[in-house]
Amino acid sequence: MPNALRYLLLPVLHALGPVLVGYGLTMLIPYLVSVAQADGADAAFLTAFAVTTGTGALLTLATRGYSQELTARHGFLLVTLTWTAVPLFATIPLLLELPQYTFSAAYFEMMSCLTTTGATMMTGLDDLPLSINGLRCFLSWLGGMGLIVLSVAILPLLGVGGAQILKAETSGPLKESKLTPRIADTAQALYIIYFGISVALTVAFHFAGMSWDDAVLHMMTTVSLSGIGAHDSSFAYFESNAVDLVTVVFMIVCGCNFSLHFAAWHKRDLRLYWRDPEVLGWVGVVSVLTLFATLLLIDVGYYEDDFTAFVKAAFAVVSVASTTGFASDDYALWPTIIPLVMLLSSIFATCAGSTGGGIKMIRLLILIKQTKREFLLLLHPKASFPLTVGETRLNDQVASAVLAYLLLWVISVGAGVLLLVFSGMPMLESFSATIACINNLGQAMGALGPAGNYAGLTTLQFWICTFLMLIGRLELFTVFILFTKGFWRG
Repeated sequence: MPNALRYLLLPVLHALGPVLVGYGLTMLIPYLVSVAQADGADAAFLTAFAVTTGTGALLTLATRGYSQELTARHGFLLVTLTWTAVPLFATIPLLLELPQYTFSAAYFEMMSCLTTTGATMMTGLDDLPLSINGLRCFLSWLGGMGLIVLSVAILPLLGVGGAQILKAETSGPLKESKLTPRIADTAQALYIIYFGISVALTVAFHFAGMSWDDAVLHMMTTVSLSGIGAHDSSFAYFESNAVDLVTVVFMIVCGCNFSLHFAAWHKRDLRLYWRDPEVLGWVGVVSVLTLFATLLLIDVGYYEDDFTAFVKAAFAVVSVASTTGFASDDYALWPTIIPLVMLLSSIFATCAGSTGGGIKMIRLLILIKQTKREFLLLLHPKASFPLTVGETRLNDQVASAVLAYLLLWVISVGAGVLLLVFSGMPMLESFSATIACINNLGQAMGALGPAGNYAGLTTLQFWICTFLMLIGRLELFTVFILFTKGFWRG
């Protein structure tokens, strides 16, 4: 362990220091909002700023002799520590301003924001200081593309190899592809696209009927596909088909691979979207499910007119399938088959490289292709059938990694359900909460559905769901590899 401490932990802590300093500096944004609004939360944000930046600076100074190029093992540890440490410091203003919440509940809330899960245990959101709501939404915006990517792009003072970090944090099985030769350029390119979409959505929200404050807050939780809301009634607060339709469009956009957005922008060629099998799968799934939900809602006469049925169906389907978790109506009151199918779609619908959660569409496509190839090999055992997705030929190692990931995902879901059931949570809530947290969806079923929240969880249940959100956001292996003997050996 002493060797592992010197080789792994201390260099990672040295790299973590500037990340915490950078996050601490972001506390000045809600601080300025608090001062401008005179909402009384400014002291809490100054405290968070001082504690976070101070801790980061102390870590950097205490480990200054351990600055070195990071390997893949360092990357896994740094990513996991970052995604557990940032919510810890983010709880400071929440606990100072809202002392009625326990640390477990506050940490759950902040982990939910950073991992873009959108599960909330808070009520009275309409009466919260704008700065507190802003913190929740801004943390989601940061988490959308990944705090580590942000650090590599904005905080070059890290002075460590970014390629290994990005590989550990980025979602999807095809992590080796790069947009530009240098990792910092890659991160900056992603954030140019991310920021451009953010600006466009803010303007679109405002012209659809939102105030500028609401437009900015909900932009941050829409482009990140977080679903964290600034109102207790979520998007039902606005009672606007225009707002709903704008949200649907941008949730679909942000459910696509941001690398593909960059390629389409760089090459000025929108045809790249129609050639990408993952995008076609993503758009196809939400289109079919929207049609299914619309027709069923019209058939049962749930809404007065067909257009409203379509808008509500499209909003709910895209929101859940994209793992956003907004609600413009209580879809738990719809025919049961609709919310159940929507929940299942959140498992695989979004694209790798998007801000969505779940297993990702590319893994489903690879699994389907691999299954088809196995059938062909049974019929023609001596033939050679390459594994391809679109025009990309994949090696057998990718297929094996996908199968291993799916196995670990199933085991994690099963363990999560059992732990929640044994903790006293009913079966429906246990199953749906596990799926919702590990897929970073947030909204579950039953008491945890669109009309409820996670306020009734026990301390143990908060921590179970928090861990599920973490491993889901970091795609299982990044976290679980830390629990193997081989990781700490040597």
